[in-house]
Amino acid sequence: MDDKQILLDALKFHGHRCWASVAGVRAGLAALRTLGVKRSGGTQLHAIIEIGEEHGGMCFGDGVQYATGCTFGKGNIQKQPLGKLAVTVIDKASDRAVRVSYKPTLQKQIAESTFMQQRAAGISPDEIAEADQMELVNLVWDAPESDVLTVGAVFDYPKNWIPEVLGFRKCDACGELVAHAYLRAVGAQLVCIPCSGYDR
Repeated sequence: MDDKQILLDALKFHGHRCWASVAGVRAGLAALRTLGVKRSGGTQLHAIIEIGEEHGGMCFGDGVQYATGCTFGKGNIQKQPLGKLAVTVIDKASDRAVRVSYKPTLQKQIAESTFMQQRAAGISPDEIAEADQMELVNLVWDAPESDVLTVGAVFDYPKNWIPEVLGFRKCDACGELVAHAYLRAVGAQLVCIPCSGYDR
């Protein structure tokens, strides 16, 4: 898949076209290229994303997830909530990592865009005309990488990664499926946390 197709698919996944999602895709793709690795279909890569709970940060996060394949669903991405549009991507096989951050270079143009003016007026992003959405997408996508991203040097990131615990089992008490790592022993029974009476 070429980079532009990844971008378009990421924006579809995100639900609307916005500058921060594009920045996340660009940051993720730059990290992969710098490490010389491909998108993580499993858990070969791990990402530490520095966003908080702010709207633009969450958009950036979706872009990073789609570009790198590091997702909250697979558990190979984590938040370090600093409110920054930055991500560290780690190649677990080589213990090598790179940090990529988005620069504020285009913020004046972004703030003055028709899209952001409509957002400030309370219009939902998916209700804004596609042309206005694409104005921002193209602004961030077409900018030279050195203008919008700081790509750090590759550095060592040795860590004893916890192996995946696979599989589910029926709780002996309530009968619902429970991931193996969340089963608790109560006498001779293996039960879920709520049925165990334990806090966790």
